[in-house]
Amino acid sequence: MYCLLYSIREATDLCVLSKLSVPMEAVAYIDINAPLVERCRLNDRQAQAELYKRYSKAMFNAALRITGDYAEAEDVLQESFLSAFRELSGYKGDSSFGAWLKRIVVNKSINCLRQRRLMLVPLEDFHHDAAPAESSAPHPGEEADELQYRADVLRRCIQELPDGYRVVLSLYLLEGYDHLEIAGILGITESTSKSQYSRARQRLRELAMQRGLS
Repeated sequence: MYCLLYSIREATDLCVLSKLSVPMEAVAYIDINAPLVERCRLNDRQAQAELYKRYSKAMFNAALRITGDYAEAEDVLQESFLSAFRELSGYKGDSSFGAWLKRIVVNKSINCLRQRRLMLVPLEDFHHDAAPAESSAPHPGEEADELQYRADVLRRCIQELPDGYRVVLSLYLLEGYDHLEIAGILGITESTSKSQYSRARQRLRELAMQRGLS
């Protein structure tokens, strides 16, 4: 099931840089978007539109995975680009523009959740009693359309997770943050992030089984 999660992430063209074993300081990094960014610093509207075109889909998907709401994700997307263009002086080029922009999107998505009082799921509310739905075994040699169907079902299952579960799972598994980084973003302990992730995976497995995925 979790290979599908990585397919979902790859479909949004998001790179999990924090999982690399090589320190980023040791890599000679050149951002291909640097010329566009420099034009944006001069308030070039055409350059802004081009950056929006390149990144809007991936950033919307990141916001949606965290907020779980299309309207809120759209608001986060627009606010994030506005903030990015206003605050380009804070972008020093030591990471890709996309990574810098994604941090803005994540922070605004978390703030959006805080406004509706994001709550982590208490341990005593965690149950394993979901009964899997009966389903027939998949046919041999499933093609790409079957894989796409399973990925779509899994996306819907992720959206059905409680906010606390969905946010930690999305940040760790789909956005590439480690538990220490997630703890800093959410204002929780690293152990709490790990426990929420573990429970989120179990709940996701239950939801997927109810819909015939294994």
